[in-house]
Amino acid sequence: MEKDTYKTLAAPSEETLFKEKNSKFFGYAFPVTSEDEVKSILENIKKQHHSARHWCYAFQLGTDEKKLYYRANDDGEPNNSAGMPIYGQIQSFDVTNVLVISVRYFGGVKLGVGGLITAYRTSAQMALEASEIIEKTIDVHYQIKFGYHNMNKVMRVIKEKNLDIVAQKMEMDCEVTISTRMKNAPMVFEAFKSLFEIEIKEV
Repeated sequence: MEKDTYKTLAAPSEETLFKEKNSKFFGYAFPVTSEDEVKSILENIKKQHHSARHWCYAFQLGTDEKKLYYRANDDGEPNNSAGMPIYGQIQSFDVTNVLVISVRYFGGVKLGVGGLITAYRTSAQMALEASEIIEKTIDVHYQIKFGYHNMNKVMRVIKEKNLDIVAQKMEMDCEVTISTRMKNAPMVFEAFKSLFEIEIKEV
């Protein structure tokens, strides 16, 4: 059975601070749903920490395990010493639709690649530990089209199956978009499919 829940953040984390040999690493974790959101959050953090040396980050988007999309950015640190350790924490906390940023102020002492990996990993871990992690259901949306005279039939199924109405347009031809947990989707689809004069499709 495919998983129909995923873990993400309830809200942006508190700012965290990790210090290593005079370098300071400020950590942040944000819930995100698009790359545009990632870009605007990064711009804000860069304004906030305009005198920092590096703004390293990783994010992962998506709820279907086969279609996850992620990026990790070292922002000038040695290859794979920052972005990937941050991404590793996103994986180990098993969260998605998440952006984690670690902002580094250089303290004059080089940490070496091993030291950087540890510092960025710890910074990301602290940011995620400072976040409230919640579980959400993966939902499927269906659009149902029907004539006004079939309204009662449709509404009865929506009520019986306890479905959420996402959008509706009630005219002579009605359209209702509903949302249901992935694991209930086939059963919901069949319930509407078996009704006469009603169209249903996934959106």
